[in-house]
Amino acid sequence: MKKIFAFASDCKGKLAASVLFAVLSIAGGMIPYFAAAKIVIDIIEYRYTLRGIGEAVLLALLGYTGKVLFSAISTELSHQAAYNILLSIRTALTAKLSRVPLGYVTERPSGEFKTILVDTVEKLESPFAHLIPEMTANLLIPVIIFIYLFYLDWRLALISLVTIPIGLLFYIPLMKKYKKHYKRNIEAGNEMNAQTVEYINGIETIKAFNQSTLSYEKYAGAVQNSCQAITDFFVNTLLEYTAVMTIIPSTLLFVLPSALYFYMQGTLSLAVFVSSIILSFGLAGPLVQAMKYTDNMASMGTIMNQVSEILNAEEMKRPTEEKLLDNYNIVFKNVTFGYGDQNVLKGISFEARAKAMTAIVGPSGSGKSTVAKLIASFWEAEGGEITLGGIDMKQLPLKQVSQIISYVAQDNFLFNLSLRENIRIGKPDATDKEIEEAAKKASCHDFILSLEHGYDTVVGYGGGHLSGGERQRISIARAILKDSPIILLDEATAYTDPENEAVIQQSISRLVQGKTLIVIAHRLSTISSADNIIVVNRGRIEAQGTQSELLEKSVIYQSMWKAHIGAKDTDDLNGGNPL
Repeated sequence: MKKIFAFASDCKGKLAASVLFAVLSIAGGMIPYFAAAKIVIDIIEYRYTLRGIGEAVLLALLGYTGKVLFSAISTELSHQAAYNILLSIRTALTAKLSRVPLGYVTERPSGEFKTILVDTVEKLESPFAHLIPEMTANLLIPVIIFIYLFYLDWRLALISLVTIPIGLLFYIPLMKKYKKHYKRNIEAGNEMNAQTVEYINGIETIKAFNQSTLSYEKYAGAVQNSCQAITDFFVNTLLEYTAVMTIIPSTLLFVLPSALYFYMQGTLSLAVFVSSIILSFGLAGPLVQAMKYTDNMASMGTIMNQVSEILNAEEMKRPTEEKLLDNYNIVFKNVTFGYGDQNVLKGISFEARAKAMTAIVGPSGSGKSTVAKLIASFWEAEGGEITLGGIDMKQLPLKQVSQIISYVAQDNFLFNLSLRENIRIGKPDATDKEIEEAAKKASCHDFILSLEHGYDTVVGYGGGHLSGGERQRISIARAILKDSPIILLDEATAYTDPENEAVIQQSISRLVQGKTLIVIAHRLSTISSADNIIVVNRGRIEAQGTQSELLEKSVIYQSMWKAHIGAKDTDDLNGGNPL
């Protein structure tokens, strides 16, 4: 509850009002008990009148009406507060993900964060909206009833509590089992959701490589595990839960014979006898209702632990105050980095000069893209130093780095928005004219106008309604609109066919004019004019220099160039189409 209330700063007033109206609601629900007691006593003692009974019935009706009305108000306020809290939790989670290293996100299954952000957090709404006001009220009202019973007859008041300690003998082990089994239930459910998302997202690959059986077995296993977890949860808690729900409401088993004995002994009046019997029902009912929130307490604890695990993840520690940069030179000084136990970069050093083109090439898995992601501050270097304009990048705010650097990868993500809004991401306050100018420079204006809805065409999830080349040009238009002084191209034409590659190369040439350009490339013809080409192999820099220098002194670059020329010749023989 402490963890949850940390997100309730904007709605504490609504929560307090919700609890107040919940108390009034349950208090109104108790009025019919007192009215019934009065009617029974008046009839037994021959003091009843038609008017008196009518007034008691009217009082009971008013109490019940108040119960319904105040309950509705309480529920409305508690739900408003609950959704405000869910908003705060989701905002905190998404903000946290922007501050942690990219590897923290990419190393987890694709559906895990979706499950936590959307499905798991949503499970807090119902228990939170009902638990706090209703459980508070259901615990407060029995206290009031007990005080009144104690006023009527202290002996019966104490006897009415006998079932509570007996019930607690089962409730305590029940809560211990809840903590163990409910956690497994939630974890199994999250795994099932993650496997479902992964199975659906990868269905094309699964079918293409005939992996339906294996992938379905993995998905079906997660579903079966979730089902088994739920079954084990209910089976293991059934005995204690049934005992608690049976024993605690059974106050009449002790109150009725005791009250009858006291009455026969002449130490208890008939009015107190009847009132005590009726009020004992009112004492047990709210307690039983409060016990039913055990599920909610267990689920809230488990869910908030998952939320806290993300919120407590180690962040990229950066200052908030922006620094004044004299230039945009990027320097690596003996930089090391690895993913888990795997060392990727092993002490590399180089300089990418401002307003010059620096290319990074090397075999697959050599660490080229890792260099680009370190420059973009997607990760922090584990050792050494990366400077931008002479300042250690760890001293630059992430927001400033994002403003300075435009990152164009081989597979840029497009949101399920219009083409106009996808391009506008590069500059949120851009005018439509600026967007169209950027699209023209990226060579995508014409194909956009050829679409039925032009710039208002919605691209689908991940840009699925567009071809790979079209998506790439849209991402370049976005980068042109952003107009950052540093451009990072991470194999931006890796999966592009020759026809689209020529168009994209023209778009890139417009994007990088007057910029500091860093290119990660596997098609060497695209970086032959680079001011400096850095050859990376197995996490180390093997050589660097211009293309003519590398062709003379670097064996690795020579072999890469020969392979590239051979592939290009083969491509030409096949009519310009990739094999």
